[in-house]
Amino acid sequence: MATTNRLKDHWAEQQIFLRRVIAATILMIGMIMIVLVRLGQLQIVEYEYFSAQSQGNRIRIQPLTPTRGLIYDRNGTVLADNLPSYQLELTPEQVPDMAGTLDRLALFGLIDTENIDSIQALIRQQRRFDSIPIRRRLTDVEVAKFAIERPRFPGVDIHARLARNYPYGKAVAHALGYVSGISAADIQTIDKTNYAGTSLIGKISLERHYEQELHGNVGHEEVLVNARGRIMQGLNAESAVPGKDLILTLDIESQLAAHQALAGRRGAVVAIEPGTGEILVFASEPSFDPNAISIGMSRRDYRALQENPDLPLFNRALQGTYPPGSTLKPIIALAALHYETMDSRQSLFCDGDYSLPDSTHRYRDWKQGGHGPMNMHTAIEQSCDVYFYQLAHELGIDRIESFLKRFGLGSKTGIDLAGEKNGLVPGRVWKRGAFEQRGNKIWFPGETVITGIGQGYLLVTPLQLAHAAATIANRGRRFQPTLLRGYSNPASSAVEFIQPIAMDSVGIINDDQWEQIISAMHAVMQGEHGTARAAGADAPFTMAGKSGTAQVFSVAQDKEYDAEEIEERMRDHALFIAFAPLEDPQIAVAVIVENGESGGGTAAPVARIVMDTYLRDLL
Repeated sequence: MATTNRLKDHWAEQQIFLRRVIAATILMIGMIMIVLVRLGQLQIVEYEYFSAQSQGNRIRIQPLTPTRGLIYDRNGTVLADNLPSYQLELTPEQVPDMAGTLDRLALFGLIDTENIDSIQALIRQQRRFDSIPIRRRLTDVEVAKFAIERPRFPGVDIHARLARNYPYGKAVAHALGYVSGISAADIQTIDKTNYAGTSLIGKISLERHYEQELHGNVGHEEVLVNARGRIMQGLNAESAVPGKDLILTLDIESQLAAHQALAGRRGAVVAIEPGTGEILVFASEPSFDPNAISIGMSRRDYRALQENPDLPLFNRALQGTYPPGSTLKPIIALAALHYETMDSRQSLFCDGDYSLPDSTHRYRDWKQGGHGPMNMHTAIEQSCDVYFYQLAHELGIDRIESFLKRFGLGSKTGIDLAGEKNGLVPGRVWKRGAFEQRGNKIWFPGETVITGIGQGYLLVTPLQLAHAAATIANRGRRFQPTLLRGYSNPASSAVEFIQPIAMDSVGIINDDQWEQIISAMHAVMQGEHGTARAAGADAPFTMAGKSGTAQVFSVAQDKEYDAEEIEERMRDHALFIAFAPLEDPQIAVAVIVENGESGGGTAAPVARIVMDTYLRDLL
């Protein structure tokens, strides 16, 4: 068998090898070019971007919390400030046994057992190397107690911080409000960037309404951090801008006088400067301690406040609605003069009850047996119901409704606080809408009669009542009530005062009509037969006022009102309005004492105390 001997083709193999080398060289050059292009892109084209990214790995910008603005009364007395306080803080990564540590802190009384769950939830939301506040404003005794036991609590320490402080506590709680932790609802409404590093926010009243001004603007600081994010060194910083200081219209001495006069009662006092609308007193009782809530009240204690039958969290001055009772009579009398339905000199005989034409239903006077002959002056002075039953019947509900609304009753005053109630001035249109479902939507003459003495469907807030009293004192000129007098810039000490806001006047230009009403109200307090003459006796200044009593429930025709047989919370409310001095009114006051029964005997003395305090320079 023959074999074939094939010789190798060295040339062909060399050509193949050469082609492979060339291809490999081209591929390598291509890859090197790609690398070089990419390096050029990274190091030249995108240098600034990646440089910033790299810098961000070691430099962090952290917020600098602004100092919250202070709050002063009209005379420069501090009502809300920021005081250094000791705060218990915990760093999670340094705590080996979190549950055990919290339990021991509760055992020593440094935190509340009920708050442990919320503290743990807060810890889970924070970075493990951040210091987390678990108890604000420790007492000196608690600081000393912790200092002794500190070795038993690794990762827990005490730090000095600024805490909101209200020197007058309960006396100003409903006017100022308080600050507390930022909630999920708050986060939806605030500028998250400006609140970086802030844990507290105004919750109610002025602290809430002027939150933006009080908070200020956040600053920032560049800090050097390690790979774990721990701060190693501070670099550049832009200081925070502190919040503005508020100068309020309140007079703290008068506010304290109202607070003390209402002690142990349920009620409210509002006082206004008639010529500006500035609120001088804004008190609601019972009250609460805003400091206790600001530092972190336990759930148990806060629940006790919510469930208290006396409603200490309820702002009666702003949100309480009550029948005005006889405090409405001066306005009804002024309406009769304005519409010329009654001459002030015309006399009516009061025999103790009143009946509409062709009706046997009796509307009783508060004085059994009646007052005898009454004209407008004596009817206001002695608060004769029968006279005003007749007055209301002749006016009619349409004119009464329209006239009361001129004084701002039945609508919000526009005060710089949230949550103000409208109150209610009833009329035909209102009743048709309110009673649509019940079918009883016709306005009856008897409803007009009781409206004339401030009863029935009629409801006002103490703020509206004070505003109406200020309008009478100002002879029809009205100003929007406000608690803010101006701002103070803490950096420059410059003060910016707010100008009064004029509202639509009542529209009565007849000075004689105003004089007749005010003269009768003067007799209420300083006349021979005035229903509040005891409160006005021996005053060093002239004053005008009107007492009122508002029924909590109706008394049957054949029954007599007997306070001794009625549960205390069902007794009549006591109301009073007043202003002084007559020559140049500086203060108008409205007082309500729930279930106080006598406007002249219970509410009027409170008004006198407030006026004496505010007008102390005249004494």
